[in-house]
Amino acid sequence: MEENEAPVTLIKGGRVVDPAASFDATADLLIVDGVIREVGRVDPPAGCRVIDADGLTVAPGLVDMHVHFREPGFEYKETIAGGSQAAAAGGVTSVAAMPNTAPANDDPSVTGYMLQKARAAGLVNLYPIGAITKGLKGKELAEMGLQQQAGCVAFSDDGYVVMDSGVMRRAMEYSRAFGALIIQHAEDSGLSCGGCMNEGVHSSRLGLPGIPVESEEVIVDRDIRLAELTGGRYHVAHISAAGAVAAVAAARKKGLQVSCEAAPHHFTLTDEAVVGYDANYKMSPPLRSGIDRNAILEGLARGDITAIATDHAPHERDSKQVEFCRAANGVVGLETLLPLSLDLVREGVLGLMETLACLTCNPAQLLGIDGGTLGVGARADVVVFDPDEAWVVDPRRLHGTARNTCFAGIKVRGRVKKSLLAGRIVHSDGR
Repeated sequence: MEENEAPVTLIKGGRVVDPAASFDATADLLIVDGVIREVGRVDPPAGCRVIDADGLTVAPGLVDMHVHFREPGFEYKETIAGGSQAAAAGGVTSVAAMPNTAPANDDPSVTGYMLQKARAAGLVNLYPIGAITKGLKGKELAEMGLQQQAGCVAFSDDGYVVMDSGVMRRAMEYSRAFGALIIQHAEDSGLSCGGCMNEGVHSSRLGLPGIPVESEEVIVDRDIRLAELTGGRYHVAHISAAGAVAAVAAARKKGLQVSCEAAPHHFTLTDEAVVGYDANYKMSPPLRSGIDRNAILEGLARGDITAIATDHAPHERDSKQVEFCRAANGVVGLETLLPLSLDLVREGVLGLMETLACLTCNPAQLLGIDGGTLGVGARADVVVFDPDEAWVVDPRRLHGTARNTCFAGIKVRGRVKKSLLAGRIVHSDGR
């Protein structure tokens, strides 16, 4: 038996933080046959593997509800195996993969293919997100029921917006039959068309066509009206605009089933980062103004934004080494997710418990999946990390296939020491 497959493991003496149980204390974690059996003071059973977590934090494996694993169709950007390696290195044990593959994940056969590839890699729990519309074209609803039976946990045309209000209404109505979450890439294509960065002072100075915040806000406003009309569960992907945050907050106050996620690049950077025309700062939605960034931070602090997700979007080098407006949208983020989120704690935006909730139990609950907890009887998906260890983001040392990070050369704090998937060590950094 290999060392990483030991049937009994004791993670000893760490600061165990489990937001699902509001648990935060120095404790041991006993894992038997891939399941958490005990949390507290535990004497090491004979022959068990012991992981010394003294000085480290032990938390549920992170749940990233928004990644792009480019397989099938775009394996030259990143494969499911490559993305899984990046996830494990980032402490992420569960990912929800968007359907903008080729072919799009609008059919159970594609869903099954993705699941088979993830099982073969064996590094992460992959939960496919099915397409709302056939071919992501926004015209005709996909067979959501069949996709759900095949393993899809939510539905989105991410990468594209469902522009047709009638189609979006029917998607929300249809999804109610099985309680599925509808995730929208909120972008009015008529307003954003031709733009490549946030519309504002910096786009004017740089001479680049801008994308106004209204592009996102008008779609969120419309969709919330449709959520109220239909009673559907509606979720805004990678929220970036202050007005959209306010709209979600108002909807939640009314008791609507409306939620949203924020990406670390949106709560860390602003459009000022684009001044060097580096295409690694090009993403969709774009980096916004300081006002928008502050609105996201306030939304997190108030609990209106309940999930943090990476929008991990790997690209091959040639897609980024072109003029800024011609470059592909998107950046990788799985390996910088944890340290950038821990900045929220250091800056006093959220406590550690609340931050980890946004990374674990909250997205798991939105998707309706197992995971995100260290409760006794739960699958032993665990991350062990040093919250204070500093490191510099070096694209050459990232574990995934792609290197298009917007945090290259940035010093961050918080390093994953071990990731365990059902008790198996799938990433180890020392100790």
